[in-house]
Amino acid sequence: MCLAIPARIEELQEAGMARVRVGNSNTFLTASIMLLPEPPKVGDYVIVHAGFALHTLPPQEAEESLAALREFAEAAYETPANF
Repeated sequence: MCLAIPARIEELQEAGMARVRVGNSNTFLTASIMLLPEPPKVGDYVIVHAGFALHTLPPQEAEESLAALREFAEAAYETPANF
């Protein structure tokens, strides 16, 4: 199963790349933003899959998705998720 995750753009980098943060965690990824139809801004949420930002999404939708993932992780592992 593949899972695309919401991440917040923290820094725009050279060569069509961005540093993104998953939820409120200390997990940072580098993702290509070259597939997005419009240039993103710092603070935008994007869906990241396999190192590529596929599309932007509203902050509320990103937070709802992250909350659902937290609930799933906590139920599966019976421990609080930190993302």
